[in-house]
Amino acid sequence: MDVSHTLARPAAPVLSRPVAAAVAVLAVGAALGVGQLAAGLLSPTSSPYLAVGDAVVRLAPPPVVEFAKSAFGTADKPVLLAGMAVVLLLVAVAAGLASRRSSVPAQVVIGVLGLAGIVAVVLGPAFAPADLVAPLAAAAAGLWVVRTLHRLALAAAVAPAAPGVRGLPRRTVLIGASAAVGVGALAAGGVGVALGRGTVDSRTRLTQRLAAATVVREAPLPPGTDFAAELGTTRFVTPNPEFYRIDTALRVPQLRAEDWSLRVHGRVARELTLTVDDLFARPLVERTITMTCVSNEVGGDLVSTARFVGVELADVLREAGPLPGADQILSTSTDGWTAGTPTGVVLEPGRGALLALGMNGEALPAEHGFPVRMVVPGLYGYVSATKWVTDLELTSFADRGSYWVRRGWGERGPIKTECRIDLPRGFSQVPAGRVTVAGIAWSQPRGISRVEISVDGGPWTEAQLAAEVGGNTWRMWRGTVEVGPGSHTVRARATDGLGDLQTEQRADVLPDGATGWPAMIFSAA
Repeated sequence: MDVSHTLARPAAPVLSRPVAAAVAVLAVGAALGVGQLAAGLLSPTSSPYLAVGDAVVRLAPPPVVEFAKSAFGTADKPVLLAGMAVVLLLVAVAAGLASRRSSVPAQVVIGVLGLAGIVAVVLGPAFAPADLVAPLAAAAAGLWVVRTLHRLALAAAVAPAAPGVRGLPRRTVLIGASAAVGVGALAAGGVGVALGRGTVDSRTRLTQRLAAATVVREAPLPPGTDFAAELGTTRFVTPNPEFYRIDTALRVPQLRAEDWSLRVHGRVARELTLTVDDLFARPLVERTITMTCVSNEVGGDLVSTARFVGVELADVLREAGPLPGADQILSTSTDGWTAGTPTGVVLEPGRGALLALGMNGEALPAEHGFPVRMVVPGLYGYVSATKWVTDLELTSFADRGSYWVRRGWGERGPIKTECRIDLPRGFSQVPAGRVTVAGIAWSQPRGISRVEISVDGGPWTEAQLAAEVGGNTWRMWRGTVEVGPGSHTVRARATDGLGDLQTEQRADVLPDGATGWPAMIFSAA
């Protein structure tokens, strides 16, 4: 047979780079949306996206965590989530570019991402078998979308105008399917987030219930507790939206007061289970308390004061009956975070530790622990201030380590004597002559008896103290100094209610709180 030429085999279809990248991005987006929807329906903490973020927070070395706090403040969690989104976008684009001929590379990448989500959920501190639904649904959705869209895109690349589904051109089918996936992913994610917001009505009802309840109120704040009206400095009671927030929750737990319960168990004579109704059946008391974060740098702003309403935690412990050796209260949040509080501190007469329900005249905000949190004056929050608390186990420090203690932080966490300079502002310029210096000092539960200021290394002069509310709260102070033109440095130091002077020695926040005298540089003209 005379063969003059051979038939050329048709070239395998190849997706353009933009189309290949878009297919993978849509698939990853669909996985995230479906995962968030499933989590919203079943368990908000099982969102694979948030579970991976939580794992990053848990596994990050303490210096990295502290850097994030100092660099981004309360925006550290949004920054982390946004950074994760950027990384996922880049990974999806790379997977798509590697999948121009076959969807297999993209499927492998999505499978690996899905496995990471599953592992993060399983290793989460509050894992339950039902939590697997969300990451498994996310992985399945991502794999199905990438295979389906890739097949449609290859068909459209071969013959864009050939009939596809229901006789429509293949390119039209591809565009419609891609749009549907994109809109569906956004809608699913949005619905999933919305489903986790069931606390709003419950919080409104609890606020109304607190307003109608009989509460043993503290005396009104005495006149002159702050200089806010005159100087524009910090108010004595911190409004709820301005109260500092430091925790490990990437997504605020969404609890209803009606569903909440607290188990008290471990080394106790009588195990207790308390509901919100049980708390309302006990005497409700009001306490004005300054809370301080161990991550607060010298001169930092991670310190706030509120008027809390709740029940005496010491009374609950006495009813349970701690047994010998139960020197630690291991409290657990609904998201699995733990804190270890010295039992003896809570039981001290007059300490005033609370299971708090209210904050500044309303139910606790969701981000501050609604419906119930712990508040223990005199201890840094990492060993005492568990939000969304659902479990108290009486145990010992020798037997159990809490979340931050296992990561190298101090075991007991007593608050150190510190002060802060609020005026003059750092690097501000003021008129030469008499300059007002003002700030706050705290040393819970010992209180503050004296604050002194010094300019440019000169002699220490005593500042005027604002009216005292109690040892469990901060105290405002002010003074005046005489300065000439030029740059100046003002320092401050506080003495606690026992007469002990704040240490000058500088120390980092690790392992148990920063120390040192704050300084502020300003100029006069």
